[in-house]
Amino acid sequence: MNIKVKEQFQVSTFFTFFLIHASQTGIGILSFQSQISKVAQQDAWISLIISGVTIHIILFIIFKLLDDNNNDLVAVNLHCFGKRIGNLVSILALVYFWLATLTVFRTYIEVIQIWVYPTIKTWQLCIIFGITLYYLVSSGFRILAGFSFWGVVIPSFLFVLIYFPIKHMNPIYLQPVFSHSFGELLLSAKASTFLFLGFEWILMYYPFIKNPKGISKWAHLGTLYTLIVYLIITFVSFLYFNQEVIQQLPWATLMMVKIVQFSFMERFEYVFIFIWVFVIIPPLCISLWACTRIAKRTFSVPPKVSLGLFLFILIITSINLKELKSIEKLSNFTSDVGFGFIYVYIPFLFIVKTIIDTFFKKRVR
Repeated sequence: MNIKVKEQFQVSTFFTFFLIHASQTGIGILSFQSQISKVAQQDAWISLIISGVTIHIILFIIFKLLDDNNNDLVAVNLHCFGKRIGNLVSILALVYFWLATLTVFRTYIEVIQIWVYPTIKTWQLCIIFGITLYYLVSSGFRILAGFSFWGVVIPSFLFVLIYFPIKHMNPIYLQPVFSHSFGELLLSAKASTFLFLGFEWILMYYPFIKNPKGISKWAHLGTLYTLIVYLIITFVSFLYFNQEVIQQLPWATLMMVKIVQFSFMERFEYVFIFIWVFVIIPPLCISLWACTRIAKRTFSVPPKVSLGLFLFILIITSINLKELKSIEKLSNFTSDVGFGFIYVYIPFLFIVKTIIDTFFKKRVR
């Protein structure tokens, strides 16, 4: 069932680049080094490339799924599984999108509590961010696209900070190269999948892009830029820390930023963390917006009503996640669910849709 969106609510095609990259670049960039290097160590950069290539393949499949007749995930589910099962599958997708929101939301609050305000209460930050998210998401998709643009542009200026760790890099930390088996590289690639999660939300905002023919190009460019950013940070991190150290650091990127000092400012990581709000806001808002779209399409619930409900559950759940281990378990669980969603569910959905479309065409003939 094709969803028609008025042009006044749509955004230009090139915004797809910013929507994709902003969705993929979130809280994971602050701490991913220790996770991807557990198996492949100094060769983990190869695993990043493998993971990035597979994401491009999944993006290609997504654009094959979406067409003029079925231009969002709910429509594709209804087309493939019928009303009852299709709605059930859409609800499961909603739960996954909400889990992604919860993971980013609670992890960023933990970063603020550890690095900036150790004495501040979790509920206080939850309410502040909750009100902010409600205001932004309820403003509409065009506002979210604008925030995605600034969420890419503003943090890009922080790349000049790599000058400081580059001065202390040691090339020997990357040796020996290609010393791990293909199986170990694949395991490391699986661990790095969570870095690219977020691009799948295009399954819901696809109808809000003006020119569907040009979306694919900008989406692939956005994913490629994400891969390049992660590779640069990976190389700098691996050349700055040896593997024994980096696997013990929960926030390797922040530890590198900690060495940045100016004559007028010593603790630059504080500034870095607050600037990172522009990076965190887009994935939080887009995932929440996708949840409200599924609720509207499945149950005809007004977006502002479902948004308030989702945020209320988000705040209550976040307040009850008090220990760092609980947050890490949540992150790992969301990563596993996301891995299954993009590498199992999306290809399976594509196969089912292809079979149905082929069978239907034969019957029409």
